[in-house]
Amino acid sequence: MDFGIVLQTDPPASRIIEMTKRAEELGFTHAYTFDSHVLWQEPFVIFSPMLAATERMMVGPMVTNPGTRDWTVLASLFATLNDMYGERTICGIGRGDSAMRVIGNRPCNLATLESSMEVIKVLAEGGTVEYNGTSQTLPWRNEGSLPMWMAAYGPKALALCGRKADGFVLQLADPQIAEWTIGSVRKAAAEAGRDPDEITICVVAPAYVGEDIAHQRDQVRWFGGMVGNHVSDLVDRYGDSGTGVPAALTDYIEAREGYDYSEHGRVGNSHTEFVPDEVIDRFCILGPPENHISRLEELKDIGVDQFALYLMHDQNSETLEAYGDLVLPRCK
Repeated sequence: MDFGIVLQTDPPASRIIEMTKRAEELGFTHAYTFDSHVLWQEPFVIFSPMLAATERMMVGPMVTNPGTRDWTVLASLFATLNDMYGERTICGIGRGDSAMRVIGNRPCNLATLESSMEVIKVLAEGGTVEYNGTSQTLPWRNEGSLPMWMAAYGPKALALCGRKADGFVLQLADPQIAEWTIGSVRKAAAEAGRDPDEITICVVAPAYVGEDIAHQRDQVRWFGGMVGNHVSDLVDRYGDSGTGVPAALTDYIEAREGYDYSEHGRVGNSHTEFVPDEVIDRFCILGPPENHISRLEELKDIGVDQFALYLMHDQNSETLEAYGDLVLPRCK
């Protein structure tokens, strides 16, 4: 299993670079950031020094979207970084939650997401696309690689991921939900004539190593609220039954009463009090190192290729070090 970290681009950006460099030293292979350009600093500016400070680290957004930037701009950004640093970027992409809603837009629909993934990937890898009635290529980009990893929860999004994406991003660490979503992605891939085993499975969730689990829960309760935004969209679209979506994913949002994006992804988010401890324990990985190793082995057994840690809590450096010293050596 590979390991990554996910950071918010809060200033100073130098802290992001330091954490990325230290993560590589500890054996992590991937470093990602949020991409919500109003709530946090612009990530693509920061990706360049992240890559320059490391030798092997793969870098990218977790996740970007096709609504806040022109698709050709995104393709050029990735292609430029790859040209400079040797094919070390990944495009994590989704419909856009905070980045779109904060500026008054709704997240993109799946048809838009599907079209954008094709344009971004082909252009960034040196190909030619039809875009807005024009034929486009990057004349300075002859060849290359841009893995396209798609974030998804609902049935239609999971099916699209299986048909088109190079990787699947699941933003929670619940084995039951992971097994259902991974199965849905692989089924769609097989039905599309693809090899399901070629799709990289990446689980992303907060991890906090320590003994005071009650404190840890309060530090990462924001995550249940963040996931709840996506779940709320699913319930609006499919109804409470969710058309096969596990109750483990949908039931907990019954007490949800709106959401303030100014507190998005923040410890102490006042709009996440509805998230029960049981959901935090399922969605995140908390407690001593043995808890983390046990959950990671369970995820690995159901097909997870990479676990990426959200490090938005008051012991981010300590958890990073604990993973490098105590967890990675037993889970690689």
